[in-house]
Amino acid sequence: MSRQLIIDPVTRIEGHGKVTIELDDDNHVIDAKLLVVEFRGFEKFIQGHPYWEAPMLLQRICGICFVSHHMSGAKVLDDMIGVGYSTHNMITPTAEKMRRLGHYAQQLQSHATAYFYLVVPEMIFGMDAAPEQRNVLGLAVANPALVKRVVMLRKWGQELIQAVLGKKMHGISAIPGGVNNNLSAQVRDRFIHGDAGIPSIDKVLDYAMEGLELFYDFHQKNRALVDSFGAAPALDMCLVDDDGAVDYYHGKIRIIDNDKKIVRELDYHDYLGHFCEATEEWSYMKFPFLKELGRANGSVRVGPLARVNVTTSYSTPLAQIALEKFHAYHKGKSSNKTLHTNWARAIEIVHSAELIKELLNDPDLQKEQLVIKATDAMWTGEGVGVVEAPRGTLLHHYKANREGNITFANLVVATAQNNAVMNRTVRSVAEQYLDGKAEITEAMMNAIEVGIRAYDPCLSCATHALGDMPLEVTLVDAKGRTLDERRK
Repeated sequence: MSRQLIIDPVTRIEGHGKVTIELDDDNHVIDAKLLVVEFRGFEKFIQGHPYWEAPMLLQRICGICFVSHHMSGAKVLDDMIGVGYSTHNMITPTAEKMRRLGHYAQQLQSHATAYFYLVVPEMIFGMDAAPEQRNVLGLAVANPALVKRVVMLRKWGQELIQAVLGKKMHGISAIPGGVNNNLSAQVRDRFIHGDAGIPSIDKVLDYAMEGLELFYDFHQKNRALVDSFGAAPALDMCLVDDDGAVDYYHGKIRIIDNDKKIVRELDYHDYLGHFCEATEEWSYMKFPFLKELGRANGSVRVGPLARVNVTTSYSTPLAQIALEKFHAYHKGKSSNKTLHTNWARAIEIVHSAELIKELLNDPDLQKEQLVIKATDAMWTGEGVGVVEAPRGTLLHHYKANREGNITFANLVVATAQNNAVMNRTVRSVAEQYLDGKAEITEAMMNAIEVGIRAYDPCLSCATHALGDMPLEVTLVDAKGRTLDERRK
């Protein structure tokens, strides 16, 4: 007989999920799973709509990573009308750079939210601190100056998103073959120099570096915890350019193993030839894997840690120094340490800020060539678009008929790519913190959630659950007797 521990819902993530842990009579972990209990229906909702609506509608899957969905969808539309990224019929430099600017702005503010609001409080106060303290409000009491800078960092990113995409949420800028606006010199100067409402880009870089230094300090003081917590093996995957450096907006897919050997490298248009999506009856989220390697060996990690593992270099100086330090620490191997995801996220905040600074000083953003006009002869009716969302590799694939109405849509979201490795992390943390224990403590419960939160999963790429969702955990023995209960 086994007994079951349930954490429902997992807190401080986007969307609704729960964890079940199976224990034997001696309270040893038999199994542990992350269950995603939301229904996902956007791939059906979009069918029958005009193809050009897809980036506008499908970005409403999420209120966090909507820019990534918007950009991935826009790249699909480029394919569908015969405009792309080859030597022929390329979108204009202004269009691509405007898209990149909005994409980097989202990564900056999304990472800042995940890192400072959800991760840093537990770094400072500890995983076993009281729940009412280990959050951003507790951080505001302990270090109000830091929280003020974090709020300004996030505001800066959101206002740049609005300037580029037309809205702070669910933007309207990307259209088939380009964008519908450029960035005026006046707006550009506001983000470069700052004003009464937002800091300068140089201040933003200072705030980003402060976040990275916070991790360095935490790691130095808690090395054993950081390096041993919830290790989970997986292949690493992201988009790279021709030099093997990460490209958040466009490139080829590279997958490496723990020794950093390239396992596969492919044009993302060919993803159906390489990936399968498994399903389980206990979760609405799919389990993608490389079909050549099989489900057991072919699952991948995506997101900050994967990208920092894969990329050979950065084009910007501060991030490059941080990357070299990360790679030197791991002595030529990829990191599979869950809390190192927060290290990677802090590096990417710096990298995003530096990339934004470069683009803000690029005169192409003020040019007027925004759209490549397509002809009926260029119409293909099908496209694939991939970008690196803050949480990892995101793929959109659409087909449309000659009337331009969508007949097929498939989305492979970053959190789904991480599904297998997140479940391995849950199992690893459960074995570390719960195995053989008869009493449930708040710290034990929170350790499981810390492991999941490191991936910053976005379960709202499924439909939202409604209603009041408390967390209740009950531990029962093989005869159904309650041993311990906790509620929050």
